[in-house]
Amino acid sequence: MDLRTITRKDFVGLRLEEILLLKRREHLSDEEMVDYLLRCMLHPQMPRPSIETLLHAFLPFAHIDHTHPDAVLAFCTSARGASLVREVFGDRVVWIPYQRPGFALARAVAEEVRANPRAEAVFLAKHGLVTWGETARACYESTVRIVEEAESFVESRARGRVVFGELTVPPLGPARRAEILGRVLPVLRGAVSRHRLKVLHTDESDEVLRFVGSTEAQELAQIGAACPDHLVHMKPWPLVVTFDPHHEDVETLLRRIVEGCAQYEQSYRAYVERHRREGDHPVDPAPRIVLLPGIGLVATGPDKFTAMQTAGLFHRAIAVMRGASVLDRFESLTPQEAYDIEYWPLELYRLTLARPERELSRRVALVTGAAGGIGRAISERLAEEGAHVALVDLDLDGVREVEHELNRHFGEGRACAVACDVTDEDSVRRAFAEIVRTYGGVDILVSNAGIVYAAPLEETDLEHWRRVQEVLLTGYFLVSREAVRIMKAQGIGGAIVFIASKNALVPSKEAAAYNAAKAAEVHLARTIA
Repeated sequence: MDLRTITRKDFVGLRLEEILLLKRREHLSDEEMVDYLLRCMLHPQMPRPSIETLLHAFLPFAHIDHTHPDAVLAFCTSARGASLVREVFGDRVVWIPYQRPGFALARAVAEEVRANPRAEAVFLAKHGLVTWGETARACYESTVRIVEEAESFVESRARGRVVFGELTVPPLGPARRAEILGRVLPVLRGAVSRHRLKVLHTDESDEVLRFVGSTEAQELAQIGAACPDHLVHMKPWPLVVTFDPHHEDVETLLRRIVEGCAQYEQSYRAYVERHRREGDHPVDPAPRIVLLPGIGLVATGPDKFTAMQTAGLFHRAIAVMRGASVLDRFESLTPQEAYDIEYWPLELYRLTLARPERELSRRVALVTGAAGGIGRAISERLAEEGAHVALVDLDLDGVREVEHELNRHFGEGRACAVACDVTDEDSVRRAFAEIVRTYGGVDILVSNAGIVYAAPLEETDLEHWRRVQEVLLTGYFLVSREAVRIMKAQGIGGAIVFIASKNALVPSKEAAAYNAAKAAEVHLARTIA
């Protein structure tokens, strides 16, 4: 849930006077805190209160912001964070050493703010910023002021410095990156989907390319997440694939991706075993961020929107690592602290609030002829069942209309429109390449593009005969061939559906071209099977 999508029903109302009674307590377990807050709700059908409810409730201000700005996190993750905060902000900012969110942190913040009447904000080590005001505007302005001061100081330290070291792997050109990603993404998708299917999102921005190609990227990326909110989306560290596209071939990269994902899973399992408690159930061990020098970043997720969010968070992580590095040295949560957040029951509960997955969730379906009535109905049903849908048609305006409707109804990134002539080999290859770049691969092909032509045999001209065969046979062959290539590269299975006709078995009168094409189409399907 975020401020862009949150609605009134997503907020919970609580009786503040009852919550404030907890300030008298010296200790309160997580279980006791949750149980008590549930009893303070105005209505039992409201959402469960946030794990940071007490952080807000214990402060005596009408409006409170708790945010995770990059520049503030640079201070909070710097090895000299506490002394730098005193140097820059004096007694206007309170520094709180790292504690996991909950009762103890809320109580510590409240006590420090009460003991420092000149304080305007709180910096939570390895966590974020707290500001306040008597009006929403005053609170907002306080947040902006503190963030701008932090940004100004970071930039003053960064001036003239080469951050992240030298650029040892310069970015490839856009065309070469696209060519490599076309081969890499299905293999990578298969490698990260051994336990659960993933949808991918690529990021080739200048900021990402500068970071992944730098001398310090490998070391910095393994230090850990910039704050708990980053951690729960990206895991403690990304997978960095060692590769120099200027001197090594794509086969080397493919091999290292498969090996790297396997090694990542081993490392993640070892991390869990070192810190797990009785009753903890390990999550999917696959990486959520993969860094490819010279090429960019690939984020994974159960759906496109989540993968996009994860990629966006790594942008924030890069900014935090940059800021902390120019201030002093980037530090993260310790492995134990990271585990305690990642496997914290209160954090895991948030994951249960997501919509239940449907039968085709996490899958990518491609529908040809998606602008027509049958293709549109198929696409809508696939989206209803949770699939991401690539809408392929000669009529680009038509599939863009379907794309808009599906994304509006099922969420951002659920569908993408692609122009394609299924009878043209190059057009088919370009369409599949675009879909692979969008979602990482293809799991379901629904070959639906069609054409209807009826005429007595003696009146059927060669041009119409050839056109019917091109659409209903050659077109089905070309898209199937490309889909099979991608599915084999992924190694996680797949399904191919041909929209045939009773004409394949029982020919209609005066439809020789159509009958023959549909019969051949069915035989092609049997051959593929």
